Parts: sequence; structure tokens; C-alpha cells
Amino acid sequence: MSRADRGHLITAVIVLVLLVSLPFVVDSRYILGQVILALFYAIVASQWNLLFGFAGVFSLGQMALFAFGGYVTAMLGFYGGWSMWLAMPVGAIGTVIFSLIIGLACLRLAGAYVALLTLAVAQVMYLLIVTDTDCFVMQGATCRQFTGGAVGFARFGDLGTRALFKANYLTANYAIVVALFAVTMLFTWAVIRSPLGLAFQALRDNPGCAVARGINRFSTQLVVFGASAFFTGLAGGLYAAHFQAIGPGVLSLSTLMFIIAIAVVGGIGKLWGPLVGAVILVLADEGMREMGEFRTLGLGLIIAAAMVLMPRGVIGLVEGLVARFRPQPSQPDAAAPHAGTSHV
Repeated sequence: MSRADRGHLITAVIVLVLLVSLPFVVDSRYILGQVILALFYAIVASQWNLLFGFAGVFSLGQMALFAFGGYVTAMLGFYGGWSMWLAMPVGAIGTVIFSLIIGLACLRLAGAYVALLTLAVAQVMYLLIVTDTDCFVMQGATCRQFTGGAVGFARFGDLGTRALFKANYLTANYAIVVALFAVTMLFTWAVIRSPLGLAFQALRDNPGCAVARGINRFSTQLVVFGASAFFTGLAGGLYAAHFQAIGPGVLSLSTLMFIIAIAVVGGIGKLWGPLVGAVILVLADEGMREMGEFRTLGLGLIIAAAMVLMPRGVIGLVEGLVARFRPQPSQPDAAAPHAGTSHV
């Protein structure tokens, strides 16, 4: 096992121990709810980091995939009466198909063109939802739009934890979100360490050389686009099931920028960057809750300071400090005589 893998394993054990022990040392439901939200952010940011930080695909459609998974889950529960446990994986698979359609249209381009086209997809999706005013079905005396319209969906089902665990349902939901986060991080690490992951990074670092060595840029990036979409869509479905509501607000540009800022602050191209970034920015956001309109300005200043002072993110800064203070292996003295050589 390499030094980097040992470091990731130790970090994973520490993070898992902290997350598992949190409900036993924190009684506040509000704090537990904020940690759940931070983990949702970390999951989505980790998949955007896989897409851009490791594969070099600058997509701005990540929240569209998140929303798609959430909406499919909610609509299956609302219209079909499906269990959330069945609707969530179906929503995740549907998100993969949706992402491949987007990828087929976008990934033949490169750079800023991919970013603009994926952002356009997200904005079109937002507009289609908020402008949906036609009556699709009557719910009592209320007319319901097919996509829920600007109001969104609510009361379409839950995870069953309220009936099973009563007052402790939030702790049960927290455990489910932690499990999804752990599986997502394991999947991300496995992809990065695989030969396919090395192909992603080769295309990111030197696309000309990678293509010359036989790596197909389009098909390889399409694979990572679809792979990252599965857990993004699954997180969207779990988000909808946990909060028992989902609306077009998840497609807002501010939410997308917050996800990207999480990856930037934590460290783009760093496995644990999204988690660190999510913790820092959620804490900062909560600390500035009473600042009103200056709250967004404060977050912007934090992000700008991180980009200037820590261009490689918090994880990159920590790695640099560890490398600086780590004892260097002693080098043999070139002037020393070789063993077995006699001198007069």
C-alpha cells in the first residue's frame, strides 16, 4: 500500500469515527440537521470534483443532475405511490441516462463551451419547471402541475424512519446519509485508483499526449460524466426523501456556485477536499446567519481569500506543510569512499 493510500485510509477511519460518534455527543437536532445538509453538499461536490478535478471536464450542470434525481424520486412517489427505497435507485439510474444525453451533446466540445452548454441545460430545466402552470391532475381542490411548478413537490413519501424510530427518526436519516457519503467516497477513490481514473487524469493534464497514446477523449469523458451522475442523482433522491420536499430552488445559480466554492476551498483534485470545504463553508454560512444581506458578501470574501491565499485549497495547504516538515531520507555522501576500497 502506497503512502497516499495509507493516508486516505487513516483519514477515512477518523472521519467515519467522528461521524458515527456525533449523534452520541450532540443532542441538538438543529446541529444534526446542518451536518446532514453539509454531507449532501459534500457528496455533490465530490462528484463535481471527480468530473473536473480529476477528469478535467468543467461542467456547470451538476445541480441539474441532482435535481433530476430528486424530481424523479418525488414524482414516482407522488404519482405512482412508490416507496422511496425503490424510487431513489430508479431516479439515480434515470439521472445517469439523462447525463449521458447531456454528455453526447456537450462533450464533443471542450473548456468553456462545455461549461456554458451544461449551464444552459440547467437553466432550461429550471425555466421549464417554474413556467409549468397547466393543470395535470387534481389533488382534492388543488390543481397540480406535472413538475410541481414553482411550488415543487411535497408529501410524496419518506424513508419510513418516522414510523420506525418515532422521535429518533432524524438520527436514523443521519445514519443513512452518512452511509451514502461513505459509499460515494469509496467509489470516488476506487475510480481515481483504477486504470480508467488514470486515463481521466491523463486527459486532464496532457490531452494531446493522452490522445496520442490511444485514449479516446470523448468516450472516456462520457464514462466519467455518467459515473459521477449516479451518486449525484442518488443524493438528490435522498435529499427529497429526507426533507419530504423538492422544488426548483435546488437549480438556482447560487446553489451551484456554493457547490463549486466547496470544492475550491477544500481543494480541487483532492479526495477529501469536498468534505473539508463543505464543513468550512457551512460553518461560515451559519456563523454569518445574523448578518442579513452581508451574509453573501462575507461568503464571497472567504472564497476569494481562499483562492488567493490557498490556490490548492485547504488540503493542498496541509499537504504542503506536511511535506515541508517531514524528515527527508538521508542521502549517501558522494565523497565518502566505497566500502572495500583501500587508500594508502
